[in-house]
Amino acid sequence: MAHIVIVGDGPGGLSSALFLAKNGHSVTVYGQDKTAMNFALLRNYLGLEDTLGEDFQVKARKQVTQWGAAIHDEAVSAVGADENGVSITADSGTHQADYLILSEGKKPELAASLGLVDEDGAVPVDAQNRTRHPRVYVVGRSVRPTRSQAIISAGDGAKAALDILARESGQDVQDWDTPPKD
Repeated sequence: MAHIVIVGDGPGGLSSALFLAKNGHSVTVYGQDKTAMNFALLRNYLGLEDTLGEDFQVKARKQVTQWGAAIHDEAVSAVGADENGVSITADSGTHQADYLILSEGKKPELAASLGLVDEDGAVPVDAQNRTRHPRVYVVGRSVRPTRSQAIISAGDGAKAALDILARESGQDVQDWDTPPKD
């Protein structure tokens, strides 16, 4: 079982947390629910009727914790990464993990501290949202600062989580649930 730290509790970070926790990994989310989602009205999120972003956040945070992820209402002031793992420094101290997922929004200060931000203010990632550091992923608006959509950010989070799941299992992974049989 891997330990994954996620910084940011918007759709990208919470989507990652859901996939990873649901599949038995240790997940800690650091976020203070200050995401732009709290000021949004979702009208283009497939499968949802018009939904206030703050209602979406309440449901998403509850769903993530029900699957076993921990959400800490703490600021993260520093991150580090090397070939052996990652670290974050939060209000409660410094914590180690196997992977780091950053979902910082349009101002990716922690990603910048790792040298991951390009001259346009974006973080270049591969198709799985992996940065040039193999243990660090960036999802959401930090990847596309001028194109922010909740559903795209959630998809980024899912892609990053599935990549970690595949890396940890040594094979491709699908997260597919079937309805219970009567």
